[in-house]
Amino acid sequence: MPRKCTTEGASRTRRVVIASVAGNMMEWYDFFLYTTAAALVLGTVFFPSGENPLLGTIAALAGHAVGFAARPIGGLIFGHIGDRKGRKAALMGTLSLMGATTFCMGLLPAYSTAGLLSPILLVLLRVLQGAAAGGEWGGGVLIITENVPAERRGFLASFSSCGMGLGFVLSALALWLAEQVSGDGFLAWGWRLPFLASAVIFVVGLYIRRNLGETDSFEADAAQPAEAPAHSPLREVLRRHPRQVLFAMALRFADSGASYIFMSFSLVYGAYVGISSSVLLWAGIVGMLVDSAMMVVFGRLSDKVGRRPVYLGGAIGMLLWAAPFFLLMDTGRPAAVWVAFIVGHIAIAAMIGVQPSYFSELFSTSTRYSGMALGHELSSAIAGGLSPVVATALLAATGHFLPVALLTMGMAVVTLAALVFFAHVPKGRGRAEPVDGRDPESAEDEDRTPVA
Repeated sequence: MPRKCTTEGASRTRRVVIASVAGNMMEWYDFFLYTTAAALVLGTVFFPSGENPLLGTIAALAGHAVGFAARPIGGLIFGHIGDRKGRKAALMGTLSLMGATTFCMGLLPAYSTAGLLSPILLVLLRVLQGAAAGGEWGGGVLIITENVPAERRGFLASFSSCGMGLGFVLSALALWLAEQVSGDGFLAWGWRLPFLASAVIFVVGLYIRRNLGETDSFEADAAQPAEAPAHSPLREVLRRHPRQVLFAMALRFADSGASYIFMSFSLVYGAYVGISSSVLLWAGIVGMLVDSAMMVVFGRLSDKVGRRPVYLGGAIGMLLWAAPFFLLMDTGRPAAVWVAFIVGHIAIAAMIGVQPSYFSELFSTSTRYSGMALGHELSSAIAGGLSPVVATALLAATGHFLPVALLTMGMAVVTLAALVFFAHVPKGRGRAEPVDGRDPESAEDEDRTPVA
């Protein structure tokens, strides 16, 4: 059971939070690196398309989507390991797989050298990256949520999302630095440097995670013979918590779709309207830094007023900001571009900052890793994986941002509908019951219904 706020417990909580943030940051650096590079350079290197550069970019972003398609598979594999063998074992596996594949991407020959073999290998490595990312999110969250006091879970768990945000900042900064160092050689070899640097990140991440213990909730659950790990956590999730999985999927549409439109497609659109890559990268970096800071604010707020109201505010903000985001980018002024990114990321932060605590409270310990991974990653594959590809195709077909804005608004509507009609109705001031190995509603109720 998560420990109370003693001096020893506070010290351990700090170590757990720092380890989760650092591990997440390093692993998501690898995953976001492809996404950012795909919008800037990978289309030219691996998918040459003649006179229309948008076609090469669409192909590179299709590789982005393929990686997302692999995320649910990775989530199920590592979720099974995490629920059966422990959270730490799963996280060591995701880190090793992610580090190896990212480093290998930096060694791939260009299309001009190896022909079709080059993009085929790139896509295969992206599939492995996606599988690793699919198992990472749930484990990184559970390191915190299953170790901290219930009354501070929203605040402390939001730091795991900060690790994701900082991973994007690190990847964008690495590409910007590589562009400055290599200059005209960026297209030929400079883009490889951030990918090869993942070897160093892997070693640091491995050291951090090897010193992590197992979570309190998992150990407490494993110590009870009646609560032995399910032989098939996935089957148990689908039997006991199907509505929770669907609810989690719907919640992810607004933030997952908008995140990758803002982080990835915005680089494509910015280049299309004549904004320099440096302005776009720095706007993304600043926006994500604000995002990471606001995640903690919104996580803390969710401990006070509840998960649902905060999440609802973020989804409404995304609905209202979709069109103004592109209108500001159309001005081409750096200050306007920065405002577009910062405000958009604040809306995203209201959702992502609350997700770790909200999602962990939907499932019981024995199936929590699998349930969270299934709901989170299925939606990521649909909304996050396809949105930049569809958005770029819409831009190529129409030459205007309006269809992309409508796409973003539509994804926000899916999340709003889930929150209004199928929301988890928590107790008290809006917080769910402690994550202690039992279902939040009742230890005896195997078919609890918190989302109906």
